[in-house]
Amino acid sequence: MRSLRDQLHSWRNRLLSSARFQRAAAAFPLTRPIARRRARELFDLCAGFVYSQVLLTCVRLRLPEILRDGPQTVTELAPRLGLSPAATERLLAAASALRLAEGRGAGRYGLGDLGAVLGSMPGVAAMVEHHALLYDDLRDPVSLLRSQRATGLGEYWPYAASEHPERLTEAEVAPYSRLMALSQPLVSTEVLDCCPLGGCRRLMDVGGGDGAFLLEAARRWPGLEGIVVDLPAVAGRAARAFREEGLSDRLCSVGANFLRDELPGGADWVSLVRVIHDHDDDEARIILEAAYRALPSGGRLIVA
Repeated sequence: MRSLRDQLHSWRNRLLSSARFQRAAAAFPLTRPIARRRARELFDLCAGFVYSQVLLTCVRLRLPEILRDGPQTVTELAPRLGLSPAATERLLAAASALRLAEGRGAGRYGLGDLGAVLGSMPGVAAMVEHHALLYDDLRDPVSLLRSQRATGLGEYWPYAASEHPERLTEAEVAPYSRLMALSQPLVSTEVLDCCPLGGCRRLMDVGGGDGAFLLEAARRWPGLEGIVVDLPAVAGRAARAFREEGLSDRLCSVGANFLRDELPGGADWVSLVRVIHDHDDDEARIILEAAYRALPSGGRLIVA
């Protein structure tokens, strides 16, 4: 027997799928704004892949960076983008529809409001470039769901498919480590604004990659000591970053597989920034239990 909720949803769906109701809702003044908003949302679902490809093209051709120099005509932009004038005009029309660019009159184009923000955040551009792997994997989404084949995105994150990620070399971890370091400022500032570390003596950043989060924390709190725990090859990159910043006296790194190895002691706070969401529940539980064991009584855990 169907529940009352199921019956109500069935009635709603029959109503919404009725062409007569759709026409009436679009014509009636009180429902017209709702009907138009729903139509836009449905259109966005259908056009979403086009949006993402326009965004990827703008990033790859460095359009936001080029338009930062000021408004330019199609004739001026075409050689800088390496496109024909006709192709440049098509790209600018698409970018303007997404507010990445905007017409400024007299045939000139400048940065749109979203393009200005995109151009100011290298981490966002790096993530957009990275998404090309996902787009390629999704060329045939039905086949992807039905198969057990390896994906390009999965191969990009070598630790995810490796039985012994602690044996990965620095060359193998370099691409994703660079991506995480570039995109980390997008979250580091907000996390540290929400979680002031004034009461922390020593912070252990588990899965801390190149050490970008710990470096930002150390800059804000000059008395803070810290330790990054990550795969050995990744921890080596963090140690080098600490030396280059002149902070090796306060910051260090330890190479370990935090799904199998015990975390070092000595920290009164532990942070897991962009770590837990990358793992299934069983692995997330292992990580959290390891953090609990490593913390002293009264210690704190930051999960972002």
